Amino acid sequence: MYIERKIERIIRELENDYPVISIIGPRQSGKTSLVQHLYPEYSYVNLEKAQAYQLAKESADEFFKVYKTPIIIDEIQRVPELLRSIQVMTDESGQKPKEFIITGSQKIHIKGHIAQSLAGRTAIFQVLPLSLEEIKNFGETTTDRDTLLVKGCYPKLFSVGISSYYHYYQNYISTYIQKDVKQITSIQDEGLFYTFLKLLAGRVGNLSNVSSLSNDLGVARATIDRWLEILEASHIIYRLQPYSSNRTSVLVKTSKIYFCDTGIVCSLLDISTVEQMIRDPLRGAIFENYCVMEAIKQRSNEGLPQNLYFYRDKHGLEIDLLVEKNRMITPYEIKSSDRYDKDQLRNLHTFSKNQQQNLSTIEKGGLIYAGSIKTTLNGYTIYPLIDIIGLFV
Repeated sequence: MYIERKIERIIRELENDYPVISIIGPRQSGKTSLVQHLYPEYSYVNLEKAQAYQLAKESADEFFKVYKTPIIIDEIQRVPELLRSIQVMTDESGQKPKEFIITGSQKIHIKGHIAQSLAGRTAIFQVLPLSLEEIKNFGETTTDRDTLLVKGCYPKLFSVGISSYYHYYQNYISTYIQKDVKQITSIQDEGLFYTFLKLLAGRVGNLSNVSSLSNDLGVARATIDRWLEILEASHIIYRLQPYSSNRTSVLVKTSKIYFCDTGIVCSLLDISTVEQMIRDPLRGAIFENYCVMEAIKQRSNEGLPQNLYFYRDKHGLEIDLLVEKNRMITPYEIKSSDRYDKDQLRNLHTFSKNQQQNLSTIEKGGLIYAGSIKTTLNGYTIYPLIDIIGLFV
């Protein structure tokens, strides 16, 4: 069953301006379903299929004799050399709108090739797992915090109704290591890389400490840096950057680690049930992960730059999420409790006070929590999770 995606609107709005539409995102995030829904009359080829892959590698000319335009080419990162032929063909056809629809699940393999071969010829869209609005529109009625965290947001879990979320994500991780990682780089010890993933899951929402990871795993810092790049390039993790300002020198410069989906985090941490999530000491960090990724999804679905940050200074003051819109910064604190109180607003108040000279660019912001009541307290808005739909765009 197809789940309607928010990003459809912006794709439709821009599709006639470019000969190539590029869709990137994690495996199983719904890229193929989306493009086949939008362009059902197009021919379709998946480069994961051995015959198509072999033909594309051997001869792009023969490939495009067999597979005619207009065309959807799935998993273009398998044969990025095709992008050069696509460039030539689009120029020869007078850059006919939406002649090629390409998808890919590895930024590290395709972003550079797209930039070189298709500059000015393509619009790039990022398709992530389902947003809260997409889940709600599909008819899902469960908004329980712990159920959402364990289930995650991959479309198949909603459209098909898979019974074991835990096993779905275990298989997802296994397939990811066997396919994507091996395509990007050579990893001698898959077990060690899996341990690395589990360590990252245990540090979700924390600053990325490469030295600590290097010591724990007994591998070089350069290897950890490379592994983080691989995870980010294949949409497994997201690195939230710190908010920086030239007006101060006391800000932390290290990024924070989040996973693309909380279901992956839970699987790596062996959290398979709601009951386990309720008791888990990392529930707050996983809830924060869910909210940060919701912000990323909302902005991606509207074709907007992410412009999302966190704030932490060397005195210990931290704001979980800063959203920059129209040159205005809006701060949000994220708490997994189902109750709110004024103490949870302390950092927001201190942040605003410390930014007195910048008040013209700072909005009031608010608190996101796991309760059910939307209200205001001391001038700040208190948002239940379900009420953050549309908040970040």
